[in-house]
Amino acid sequence: MSSNYFYFLLILVFLISLQLTLSTSSSSIDLIQKTCKNTKYYDLCVSSLKSDSTSLKADTKGLATIMIRVGMANATATNSFLSSKFLLNTTNYTNNDVVLMKKLLKDCADKYALATNALQDSLQDLNNEVYDYAYMHVMAAEDYPNVCHNGFRRNPGLTYPPQLAIREDGFKHICDVVLGILDALGW
Repeated sequence: MSSNYFYFLLILVFLISLQLTLSTSSSSIDLIQKTCKNTKYYDLCVSSLKSDSTSLKADTKGLATIMIRVGMANATATNSFLSSKFLLNTTNYTNNDVVLMKKLLKDCADKYALATNALQDSLQDLNNEVYDYAYMHVMAAEDYPNVCHNGFRRNPGLTYPPQLAIREDGFKHICDVVLGILDALGW
């Protein structure tokens, strides 16, 4: 066999594998876009999924798994943020308000921990293909921040921290994306 023939075969194999890789990537991107069109927050969905390298080989169930993990990471980060005492600015509060604020922030941190647990349960349900329970657990996770927010509403002397409001909205948007993907699974 001549060396030219060998190089020709090597180049041919390379081009075929490149074409297969490109078509797989293209169809993966198409699946991400198609799946994200079923969600309320298309841009959040696409950017979150594209940022995870495993999404290129995932089916719709795999995309849901990725987004659930994004939600778990977000809830865990918010729990850590709430536990950091960063939000406890006591300059405008009485001693009683400071005690109440500490309690509310701890309660909020606990709610985000419960949200993480609910998403973990939804991940297990998804793996077991019990989609209705997965959906229910994501809805529960999405509701935990409301309990936190309501604690501040019941105490009008305390201000709901704006940084927490931003995190709450972000978490709820992630959960809405997961719910849209679960809907796409057609359970």
